[in-house]
Amino acid sequence: MSTATTPSVLFVCVHNAGRSQMGAAFLTHLTGDRVRVRSAGSAPADAVNPAVVEAMREVGVDLSAEIPKVLTAEAVQSSDVVITMGCGDACPYFPGKRYLDWKLDDPAGQGVEAVRPIRDEIERRVRGLLVELGVEVAP
Repeated sequence: MSTATTPSVLFVCVHNAGRSQMGAAFLTHLTGDRVRVRSAGSAPADAVNPAVVEAMREVGVDLSAEIPKVLTAEAVQSSDVVITMGCGDACPYFPGKRYLDWKLDDPAGQGVEAVRPIRDEIERRVRGLLVELGVEVAP
């Protein structure tokens, strides 16, 4: 880890409107400020997917104020773990970083019913990542 006290995790997908937003939101929700969390997209959308906002609201996480952000090399360089979600070759690669590629269905254009299982799988994987990082879930 580049920082002894606070690990840094970056979630990346193409539009930063669904999967990466959910991953970042769950990690922040579960850890408070014990992990630095960012998300970005290689081709950010104008807004977070409304079905994603609704699905996250159902589990007590508010994404309504989030805005898709553009992926920068600096964001990757300053992260300990980079989790990609279907951005392929658009994600910059830096040696020495830990990369995880989470293959997940894209919620774009899907209704909330289709988003729920993606949301639940992202939460399961985020909880697994916390175990690997040795970070306890916030009460």
